[in-house]
Amino acid sequence: MYKIHPKTLFIGQILQYLPSCQSTNDEASVLIAQIDPNEGLVVITDNQTAGRGQRGNQWEAKAGENLTFSLLLKPGFLMAKDQFWLNMAISLGIYDALQPLVGSALRIKWPNDIYVSDQKLGGILIENTLHGYSIAWSVVGIGLNVNQTEFGYSTATSLQALAPLPNTYDLPGLLSRLCETLEQRYLQLRSGQRDTLKINYLQILYRFQEEHSFESEGQAFRGTIIGIDPNGRLAINANGQVRYFGFKEVSFSI
Repeated sequence: MYKIHPKTLFIGQILQYLPSCQSTNDEASVLIAQIDPNEGLVVITDNQTAGRGQRGNQWEAKAGENLTFSLLLKPGFLMAKDQFWLNMAISLGIYDALQPLVGSALRIKWPNDIYVSDQKLGGILIENTLHGYSIAWSVVGIGLNVNQTEFGYSTATSLQALAPLPNTYDLPGLLSRLCETLEQRYLQLRSGQRDTLKINYLQILYRFQEEHSFESEGQAFRGTIIGIDPNGRLAINANGQVRYFGFKEVSFSI
């Protein structure tokens, strides 16, 4: 049973713990449909049996060893076209909590992954419900590899693998800290501090301003990430031409 006491105004003040479920995002969406839940409610499980990433990718997490949770937010101040700003705020909130633990190699890989060097530490899946042109509800799904050290693919890592503790990491304590840093960044967004958020985001963006190989529509190319456009598309300078890519339109060669 999870019991946390984050120093927050609303994020994590109400927590719904499920020993097992298919998807915390799905459970959170059911709450929105059935009741009017409080903003900041967290749904967390020890065992997510059908977790998924962006556009249906599967998420691997061993029961009881990681953090798999969803956060309910009501960003009615955000227009649908501006939804990537929430992605930036959430990414920065996660970074703020984890960077003291794993150091300067921590990066945000566009659009929704948490990386240390070239290995994946976690992922984000934000699903929005619209009301007119604005966002009524956001279900922010977060999966972080914490104490698991064996994975089915070599590009995965965890806090325990990167910075091992003798008795492993305290999951409720880490969740509490995440609630605090996520709220700080969300309040920055709500108060209109977009310039600060974007500057901070680009500072920790994976492979920003470095030349690397990419692939789009089956074609490999070399390019340099130069930024994010207002719609959240990745801007890559390839041979002097700036190209813009939405989700799943470009892949990184790692």
